[in-house]
Amino acid sequence: MNKIIGVTELQRNFRRIFDEVARDRVPYILTRDSRPEVVMVPYEEFIKYQQACEAQATARLDRLLLRMKERNAGYSDEEIEADLRDAEKESRKP
Repeated sequence: MNKIIGVTELQRNFRRIFDEVARDRVPYILTRDSRPEVVMVPYEEFIKYQQACEAQATARLDRLLLRMKERNAGYSDEEIEADLRDAEKESRKP
């Protein structure tokens, strides 16, 4: 279960809270002026979260690439390259 504490309390009890997060795997939500701003979680949980985000981004990119492939199926590589060159030129205009 998450624990919610203010930054001042964290400063006063840092070692105890750090040990709870690291050893007991208790996540903490840190607040400033009663607004949640930071989460302290065990490193392993952070890695899992990061891997999940990367997997979602990869899956989204794969879907976009498949959609592009389907939409561009009727065009030759030369036509696509010409469109890309035109788009690049257009993006460089002031």
